[in-house]
Amino acid sequence: MDDAYVVGDPDGLSPLQTEIRDAVARELHAQFALRADRLDLADLPEVAYQITRRVDDVLTRLVRPSS
Repeated sequence: MDDAYVVGDPDGLSPLQTEIRDAVARELHAQFALRADRLDLADLPEVAYQITRRVDDVLTRLVRPSS
């Protein structure tokens, strides 16, 4: 068990992990909407690519914060 559970963080995630989780959730939501709430096995490489781009955006913002 992570120490975050002991100190009261309900989901036990760091701020970075929370941002990544949220980015992944947003992209999955977008992909399901684009594909009429259905993902076929053939769609998974494209979905994984788009999720990777979202995570990269989160990490890039950390390296180069916007002014």
